[in-house]
Amino acid sequence: MKEMKNIQEYNNDEWMKLSSMLSDEKDQNNNDLLSRFMADDSYETAKNWKELKEMNNENEINVDKAWDKLFSRLDRNGLINEKRSRENRFTRSIFLRIAATAVIILGIGSVLFYLNDKGILAKDIVVATTDNQKNLQVSLPDGSVIFLNRNTRLSYPKNFGKNVRSVNLSGEAFFEITPDVSMPFTVDAGRATVKVVGTSFNVLTNDTGEAVEVFVKTGQVMLADNSGPRNLVLDPGFIGTIDQGKASKELNNDPNYLSWNTGMLFYDGQKLDVVLRDLKKVYNMDIVADDPGILENTWTSPIDNQPQETIIRLICISFNLSYSKDGNVYHLSEK
Repeated sequence: MKEMKNIQEYNNDEWMKLSSMLSDEKDQNNNDLLSRFMADDSYETAKNWKELKEMNNENEINVDKAWDKLFSRLDRNGLINEKRSRENRFTRSIFLRIAATAVIILGIGSVLFYLNDKGILAKDIVVATTDNQKNLQVSLPDGSVIFLNRNTRLSYPKNFGKNVRSVNLSGEAFFEITPDVSMPFTVDAGRATVKVVGTSFNVLTNDTGEAVEVFVKTGQVMLADNSGPRNLVLDPGFIGTIDQGKASKELNNDPNYLSWNTGMLFYDGQKLDVVLRDLKKVYNMDIVADDPGILENTWTSPIDNQPQETIIRLICISFNLSYSKDGNVYHLSEK
């Protein structure tokens, strides 16, 4: 099956502009975009689109009338047999109608293929965050609220809440779900499915082939393996994990598990290497100790939504260190 060579090069805005230009709704003043599209277009969508438009304008070609005119000329000159010509006339008319229908189907089909591939005709609403975004709040029609961590993708149907409450997740998100006993809320996290009635919980999953981890803050959550019979019922404070056919749960002992969402970090004598890992996750800070001995220092102060420069200076003051910055990476060194 033919495919468009560089279909990934076009964003949604460019697809909408192309649609408008091909329909003559917008001046074709972006010749570079249109030329690039036509060069990549193995379906000849532009040509088919134009033919579709011409078929529907007020000057539509009358196939029967054109054939009648040609037939009359041939008949006057004695070039055709009456019986055979009538049969041919009927056959040709049918053929032309079938051909015109085929052009319409092919033209519309290729256009729908492109639009659907780009998600323009998709039935799902998609929200995604980048490496520099976190705590993006998504409010669902049923009143539920979801907070997305960095590099996370959430999708849900446009008719969410009418007959079903379900979402798809890749990445990490914190959920506050509105209770509805008659319609449980489900999260498809790739390897596993999370099912609740009304609760608050955190889901972490990187892709369909990785482990799914769920932490329950309030209420009760069922975590089910999509590839087998394993499932877990999780109460508040527990973390459940499904990974490669194994299901396990344990009580959470990390006070900073949800810090990516709250921005609050609490420590009571943890080593600095633990603090630096948390700062990477919560504040997207890359901090490197040029001397490994620096990481043996222990930290006891809370960190509460402070700017990066303030945090790095607090660390340096506490342990008599200095720092330099190379791009986005902080380097700690002894004074």
